[in-house]
Parts: sequence; C-alpha cells; structure tokens
Amino acid sequence: MLDLNRLKALHAVHVYGSVGAAAEALMVTPSAVSQQIAKLERETGARLMERYGRGVRLTDAAGVLAEHAERILALVETAEADFEALRGQVVGRLNVGAFPTAARGVMPGAIASLKQRHPDLWVQLNEREPERVVREVSRGELDLGVVQDWLTRPMALPDGLSKATLLDDVADVALPADHPLAGEREVELAALHGEQWISSSPGTVCHDWLVFTLRSAALEPVIACMADEYPTQLALVAAGLGCAIVPRLGRDCVPGNVRLVPLLPRQSRRIYAIWRSDAARRPAIRAMVDALMESSRKQENAWALQ
Repeated sequence: MLDLNRLKALHAVHVYGSVGAAAEALMVTPSAVSQQIAKLERETGARLMERYGRGVRLTDAAGVLAEHAERILALVETAEADFEALRGQVVGRLNVGAFPTAARGVMPGAIASLKQRHPDLWVQLNEREPERVVREVSRGELDLGVVQDWLTRPMALPDGLSKATLLDDVADVALPADHPLAGEREVELAALHGEQWISSSPGTVCHDWLVFTLRSAALEPVIACMADEYPTQLALVAAGLGCAIVPRLGRDCVPGNVRLVPLLPRQSRRIYAIWRSDAARRPAIRAMVDALMESSRKQENAWALQ
C-alpha cells in the first residue's frame, strides 16, 4: 500500500520543481523529502528521481504517480473535512498563513481566543507574503490565509477559494515632525510633489501599490529607501530620509518625531480571510473565521478610541 506521506513528498516535488522547494513548502528538511521518495521507489519498484545537472528531476513514472497523488490527497482532505463536519467539533490541526502586519495585528488575538474556546484544535501560524498565501491555500498546503489588497489595486483570487472581509485598514502619510505639512489635519496626495519615498521591496504588493498610487496623482516616485517592515519605514521617516504611506496595522510603534496625517483621497487596503470552498464545512475553518472577525472588530474599536 502506498504511504500518504511519501505521496505528499512526491507531489510537492512535482508542484514546486525541486527537492529544496518541496521541503520548504512541507516545512521539513530536503533530506527528509529525499528519504520519503527513496522509500516510495522501493514500494513501487520504479525509479522516480534521476540526476539532472547539479540537481535532480522526476522521471515520467514519477509524473504519472504525482498526478494520481494529487487526486488521492484531495480525496483524503475531503474525507477529513466531511468527518469533522459530521462530528461537528472544532478539533484537529489548522495550518494558517498571514502577511506580516496581519500576523502581528489580528492573528495573535484570534488564535489565543480560538485556543481558549477549542483546546483540542492545534493552530500553526506561518508568516507569508499575500501572493504566497493565496498559492498555498489554493493548493491545500494552508487551510486558511489572511491576505490584503489595496482598494485601487484589487487582488484576483483563483477559482475554488472563498473569502470573508475582516476589516478596511486606512493608510496615512508618515512625515518627519519638522516637515512643512506635518501639522495639517489632512494632506492632498498631489501636495507631496518632489518628496522622496520609503517603500517596500520591488515586486511586493505594497511597493506596486505605492508606485501606482503616486503615478495616479501625477507624482513620479523617487524611492530613497526600501524596507519591508513598517516599523523600519517609520524609523527611516523619523531620521528625515523620506515619507511613507503606512496603514494602521503597521504602526503599532510610532517614533515621537513622526507625524501621521490623513491623505486625500483616502487610501486603504482590505484585509480578507481566504479558504478553499470545498473545506468550508470544516468546523475549524468556520471557528477560525469567526475568531478573526472578532479580533478585527476589537482592532477597529481600539483605533476608534485613539
């Protein structure tokens, strides 16, 4: 009988293209993946991997088996979901992913609440960029994810995924305290002509959105510094090295010499929970979404009091 863990290892190599990438996705070592496939070769009596240059590649036989493995793993996942739904209990394991500011801003409260209410549910949190979260939820490697899109740059979701809106995260411009506009109640984006900007790395959702937004206001972005974490961006603003547009979830620690000024037009991003539609009947998925919504409401209430 074919072992499911070995089929999962083979399928991951087939999907990700290498033993190293498969190991990262499965959160094991490359050696563990290679060992699983070697055992699968002995079980099947077929050669599944062969040397190719400095790496390895799957054989034709492995490709056929990987396609069967995808269907088998999907059936197992469906059976587990059906069994959980039949029992109606929030138990088992939930593998979730969230982009960094959501992992810090909404996930801790949601997971803590869920563990208190459902102690037999094991939740594992993985910090991921939104695009990777979408891919891994779609493939079933994550059970649920938290992603974002900017309202001016919506993110397309693949077929087969469901989503629920958690909150709208408003973004303001962060300025050094001695900036001429730092004392204004609100600032037109166009008034920031000629400023230097602090941005996330190229290729990220936030970088692409910033460039799009500035150019939409006829501002050619001059990027002085790049940092993916908002606390780092705020530190760079505090040093007088540029301006940044920072959402509320990203500013839990604002330096004293930084001023946050609302923008016109308003800028915001929408935060979603996403999961595979065929897993929606799992009580654990529904409980996680409810906990995320509760945590998001608490976050919005905290902002309202500021």
